[in-house]
Amino acid sequence: MSAHPKRAWARLFTEHGPVLRGFFVRRGANEDAEDLVQETYLRLLRAHQQPGQAIANPEAYLYTVAVNLAREQAARRRQAPLRIEDMEQFAQRLVAGDDVEDSAQRQQRQQRLQTVLAGLPERVRAVLVMQYRDGLSYKQIAERLGVSSHMVKKYVVRGLSACRSALADEGAQWW
Repeated sequence: MSAHPKRAWARLFTEHGPVLRGFFVRRGANEDAEDLVQETYLRLLRAHQQPGQAIANPEAYLYTVAVNLAREQAARRRQAPLRIEDMEQFAQRLVAGDDVEDSAQRQQRQQRLQTVLAGLPERVRAVLVMQYRDGLSYKQIAERLGVSSHMVKKYVVRGLSACRSALADEGAQWW
C-alpha cells in the first residue's frame, strides 16, 4: 500500500465496488449484492489488521474473498427453504394458461396448486421452481444441486405428475 494507507483503502473500495456488485449479481445474489460487497471489504480489513498478516496483493485478496463469499451464498441459497413468494409465483405461472376461466376459479386452482407444491419433497419443489420460475435448464439445475441431469428430469416428472394427479382428483384441469 502507499504512504497513506487510509486513502489507498478508500481508493481500492471505490474502484472495485461496482465490479464486485456486478460479480455478485451475476452469481444470483441480486438482493444481497451490496451486503456481500460490504462483507468482502470487512473481511479484507480484518485480515489486514491482524498482527503479522501483511497482504501482499490487496486486489487479489479482495477477489479471493469475493469468490469465497459467492460460494458461501450459493450454498446458503441451496439449503434455504423456498419462500412463499417463490411458490406463489410458480403457481401463478403454471395457472396462467387459461384466459377464459373466471378469477374465482383461477384463484381456487392456484390455492390448490400451492398446497400441492408445499407438500412436495424439497428437492422436487426446488427443481420445479428453478425450471419454471428461474428458467434454468436441466444441466444448470443439476450443477446447482450436485446431481445428474437425468435425476433433475426425474424430479420434474415427479413434481408435474403430483400436480396433475392432485388437481385431477379435484376435477380441475391445470394445463
